Amino acid sequence: MPSEQRRVDRAPGASVLSLRGRDPREAHRTATTLECFFDLCFVIAVAQASACLSTAVTSGHWLTGALRFALVFFTIWWAWMNCTWFASAYDPDDVPYRLTVLVQIAGSLILAAGVPSAFEDGDLRVVTFGYVVLRTTLATLWLRVARSDPGRRRTALRFAAGVTVCQVGWVGVLPLPALARLPAIIALITAEVCVPVWAQSAGMTPWHPHHIAERYGLFVLIVLGESVAAAAAAVRGALNRDHGTAALYLLAAGGLLLVFALWWLYFARPAHTLLATSHQAHRRRFTWAYGHYLIFASAAAEGAGLAAYAQLITGRTGAPPLSAGGAVTVPAAVFLVTVWAVHVRPHRRSRVEQLAFPAAAVAVLTATHSPAPALLAAVAAAVLVVVVTLVDRAERVRREEP
Repeated sequence: MPSEQRRVDRAPGASVLSLRGRDPREAHRTATTLECFFDLCFVIAVAQASACLSTAVTSGHWLTGALRFALVFFTIWWAWMNCTWFASAYDPDDVPYRLTVLVQIAGSLILAAGVPSAFEDGDLRVVTFGYVVLRTTLATLWLRVARSDPGRRRTALRFAAGVTVCQVGWVGVLPLPALARLPAIIALITAEVCVPVWAQSAGMTPWHPHHIAERYGLFVLIVLGESVAAAAAAVRGALNRDHGTAALYLLAAGGLLLVFALWWLYFARPAHTLLATSHQAHRRRFTWAYGHYLIFASAAAEGAGLAAYAQLITGRTGAPPLSAGGAVTVPAAVFLVTVWAVHVRPHRRSRVEQLAFPAAAVAVLTATHSPAPALLAAVAAAVLVVVVTLVDRAERVRREEP
């Protein structure tokens, strides 16, 4: 159970709105119940995006669906990630802070409500409104930091200014014609991802490696769980209609084994050791944090792919088998490659392990053309789990030798 123990240091006479940085070496720092609640509410938007992607694949609009999924998921991930890193550095757990986080949760629900219209006809108004609520409340928190933490005032003001300018830009995109909208969106995404780099060049915020690793791990668990739920619902619906076929049973078994393997591989390496407070870790954290966009998005897309393939098996979709099979294998391959790039390769473990991840990703992709892509992809991922486990055991034995 997450700990709720807090210690907020305030100078005598400090304002109740004071917001000081947390100690990055604080012992027993864990995710709070408010943070877990925040994550669970965010996964509603993830589930909406996954369901809409599945519908796009089954209706034959996989390319348009993938592009809209990438954009919508960016708004979900970017808002979640920025709030998470802020909470790791500044979290007084006072009444104003709690109320601000609850407003951010409301913004995530507004964003989730707008996901279907964004997929169906490209209407971004509701998604943008929810995103702006999330981001402007974050800007107010950075203004609290600027007032309370003189040593990081420039950093906080840069964050507040950058976030605010980007939100004005997102609102300005809405009335643009369709041809001008895509370049504007790309420019705004570029600006958004540059804001933290620019802001923290004026001074680092005191984020906590263990806390960040736990928050990211919890969100991976939630997204993988959502994928299992989406696939289970699709398989259950198919069984109710057709009373089950061999292909459907293979899909259910393969999908479950595949998600199990993805969980195992992500948590095979401790992330906090990569994020330990050092100059190298400060440089590495951007690659690690930004790379998780592909980890989260591919985990969510995996559930959409499994659900789409269940529709193919029961003949309730006109999508070609190749695109439905790719909806299962491509997300799994992206997950494996990204976990290798941001989670495994920086540990500089054995050459066997370094080569095994890309090889497994290629094997997963080759399963696209098979009649049971989920099962074959799961077998490839399970073999990778065996390799990683054996490498770990060999390294433990070598360390224990006198």
